[in-house]
Amino acid sequence: MEPYIFELRFKVRDYECDMQGIVNNSVYQNYFEHTRHEYMASRGVNFADLFPKGIVPVVARITIDFKNSLRSGDTFTSRLYVKKDGVKFTFFQALYRDSDDKLCIKAKVDTVCVINGRLTKGEYFDELFKNDLQNQLIDPKI
Repeated sequence: MEPYIFELRFKVRDYECDMQGIVNNSVYQNYFEHTRHEYMASRGVNFADLFPKGIVPVVARITIDFKNSLRSGDTFTSRLYVKKDGVKFTFFQALYRDSDDKLCIKAKVDTVCVINGRLTKGEYFDELFKNDLQNQLIDPKI
């Protein structure tokens, strides 16, 4: 069992599906991003308020594994946990279909923090995520 610390429920909308009747691959990144933003909001930070302060969280890399398709009307739960590795915060995210709790997609999202145009060690987010950070060593097999 993964050490998830946050989850958010969704429902697939018709316009998110492609001609095959399944969620278009690009839409999954929207689900993941919205989950990260809601996670931050649950920790007291509004993502939109960061940029005017010169704080820019940036996605550096995303690795996605597609397992099972979601279809229009499916409800699913987006889950995440976060680890720190040097200057990176890595979000491990997964979407589980509610009807059968099947893993549909998982992602590893590496992010960094730029403040006033300069890459930082992530101190701003160290404080924000301090109670949520798991074992600091990232499993290279993921």
